[in-house]
Amino acid sequence: MRWFGPADPVPLMTLRQAGCTGVVTALHQIPVGDEWSVEAIQERIALIETDNDRYCPLHWSVVESLPVHEAIKKALPERDQYIATYRASLRNLAQCGIKTVCYNFMPVLDWSRTNLSFEMPDGSRGLRFVWEDFAVFDLFILRRPGAVADYDPAVVEAARQQHATMSDEAITALANTVLLGLPGSGEAFSFDSFQARLDEYKAIGDTQLRENLYYFIREVAPLAQELGVRLCIHPDDPPMPLLGLPRVVSTEADIAQLFAACDVSANGLTFCTGSLGVRADNDLPGMAERFGSRIHFIHLRSTKREPVDLPGALTFHEADHLTGDVDMYAVVRALVLEEQRREQAGESVTAIPMRPDHGHQMMDDLTKTTYPGYSAIGRLRGLAELRGIELGIRRSL
Repeated sequence: MRWFGPADPVPLMTLRQAGCTGVVTALHQIPVGDEWSVEAIQERIALIETDNDRYCPLHWSVVESLPVHEAIKKALPERDQYIATYRASLRNLAQCGIKTVCYNFMPVLDWSRTNLSFEMPDGSRGLRFVWEDFAVFDLFILRRPGAVADYDPAVVEAARQQHATMSDEAITALANTVLLGLPGSGEAFSFDSFQARLDEYKAIGDTQLRENLYYFIREVAPLAQELGVRLCIHPDDPPMPLLGLPRVVSTEADIAQLFAACDVSANGLTFCTGSLGVRADNDLPGMAERFGSRIHFIHLRSTKREPVDLPGALTFHEADHLTGDVDMYAVVRALVLEEQRREQAGESVTAIPMRPDHGHQMMDDLTKTTYPGYSAIGRLRGLAELRGIELGIRRSL
């Protein structure tokens, strides 16, 4: 499971009792772009392993994430300096035995939702994204210049009418939700800083952002290959352009193009079924099969696309792990077959680390404050269901 460090309200002992052996974490206290020192990495390892002599052992198995500095994404003159620092952090992680490193290349925002406490039919709460709500924020709260061109006229009018009926409290809640920063940071953007960051991407379109990503991966993946480190990019979340920003890791074609840009096994994928599954044109079981050898990390969660009448609009919510639009049985079966292929081929790394990504806030956690999507009980339910599916598939094979 993911753990946000000492400030995480979900303690490590909870992860143990959920049946986890691996911890997915990052050094969120280190500013983006600074080197992760051996000392800082070892300090986090020691913290995770503190009670290993008394209880079921835990180990830091995956870095999520080692952030890519915005200067790299925007190809600023100082990007090579930040890439050199990134390479140094990879060396230090490898020296400490941490060999799986997740990252993303989403501009400005790491992920986007419009509701962090959407009530489900069973009374639990989850994350939701509503295109019309997002348009309200973009057009009438942020008032991004030129934003109207990114929406169908019917969406613009619907957003206008909705904004006119919203209370000040509802407007503030929507703005605060969209302006959340990186997971684990605990900080949100201000309006001025957010618009300033968007402005910096005015001259960067889809093609340019792809070129910037490929430049970065060509600089770091060969080193990772030498170090035995598996880099795994996280797909865009949601997998579509937002706020005038391009998104270049949203489809199977995007991923194939990235792999072709630097064809080494260290250039891999975080297979996030929730992010990729938002798009109906992404064949998740097929992608798991076709990209199997390059999948180094797995996020299993499900999303449910909701019917909408507005042209070009997308609304979805985080569903229970075994419901929604993701055929979880077919996905897990394809991933189990990939692990068996690795075993039969005699590869040195056969198991793919997996975590139950996101979970509903439920039961006692409804009264607690946790990172959105990362309360304990909802993830425990998801993990239990996923482990049951995996066991059944392995026995059937």
